[in-house]
Amino acid sequence: MHYSTDRILTTHVGSLPRSNELLRMLGEIEAGNELDRGEFRAEVLSGLQEIVRQQAASGIDIAGDGELPRIGFSFYAKDRMTGFGGQAQRGTVTDFAKFPDYAELVASRTANATAAESASVWATPECVDAVHYDDELTQAKEELDLFSQALEAESEVSNGFAGTFVSAVTPGILATTLLRNEKNPAYATDEAYVFALAAELKKEYDYIVSRGHILQLDAPDLALERQIMFVDQPLEVFQKRMEVHVEALNQALADVPKDNVRMHVCWGNWDGPHCDDVDLKDILSIIYQANVGGLSLACGNPRHAHEIEEFRKLPLPEDMVMFPGVIDVTTNMLEHPQVVANRLIEWVGVIGDRERVIANTDCGFSTFAGYTMVAHDVVWAKMRAMADGAALASQTLWN
Repeated sequence: MHYSTDRILTTHVGSLPRSNELLRMLGEIEAGNELDRGEFRAEVLSGLQEIVRQQAASGIDIAGDGELPRIGFSFYAKDRMTGFGGQAQRGTVTDFAKFPDYAELVASRTANATAAESASVWATPECVDAVHYDDELTQAKEELDLFSQALEAESEVSNGFAGTFVSAVTPGILATTLLRNEKNPAYATDEAYVFALAAELKKEYDYIVSRGHILQLDAPDLALERQIMFVDQPLEVFQKRMEVHVEALNQALADVPKDNVRMHVCWGNWDGPHCDDVDLKDILSIIYQANVGGLSLACGNPRHAHEIEEFRKLPLPEDMVMFPGVIDVTTNMLEHPQVVANRLIEWVGVIGDRERVIANTDCGFSTFAGYTMVAHDVVWAKMRAMADGAALASQTLWN
């Protein structure tokens, strides 16, 4: 795990802007159309080199591969595992029912999107049989090989990074996204399905760490699912299910030292009211049960910024590093560096240790290919603002 030893370090949650050509290619692949794999790899490599340069120029210390070759942060896994088919009947957030004008606005934006912007609008499959992760790790190896090539090609700037990370889906969010078909002969219960996913995803987790990267686990289910799958059920039912998700995740991490893992939790990445987001106080103790060395949390948005206070009541475990979101990824309004600095200084005061705070974004900037709320050039300006704010905070905290 990285620490802010001499100054506040910076990172981000994962997904970064993809080129229009890469979006087109991802759309073709998702649609099942023929595509030259060599051309696809070349486009990914070109994009990776660009985001390596952009991360360095924007002042990012712990860099990622932007999830460029993935159709989405979560259901990319369906292409690395067997057992999926059909179409899952997943619900949606309550914002659309409670704010019909907002729903109409979103529908209008979607209808007017270009083909490239709509690359992520695909049916989500369900689990219809036993899951099995590719033993050859074909796509995982390809992704990490391309990332390594990009880092080497841009070594003049990449050597300045404090480290790198690669994200991976958690069993919990995969189980609540690629739903278990009730007639699935392999799993009689959702709990059995979650633990089966954990056993298979372990292959990916172990491999990412073996390549020298910090493993980032994306677990929005620990907050988001309260207002989708469990919206009509008592809070206790949701909490118990999330404890199962964490238990399964910990089994998948059995051979990974916690210092090599950070976990991202959020309430979903959309620019809506978030009117029924679960309160952090109701889930923080469950989050702490995860065997990870770092916690990434969406804290830079107007719905959840106040919940920093929960860490005064239930302090961050001493063996965890905090990666608070200090940049909102759903708006094109550019944070002032002083706003970022103020947020970081407050976080250090709450955590009580400047070395265990690393500046972060609230979520990814393109969690699904083509799902874009922030313009590409604004993305990098926000990153720069975060780095400048971290520098300002460091001047205060180290003087």
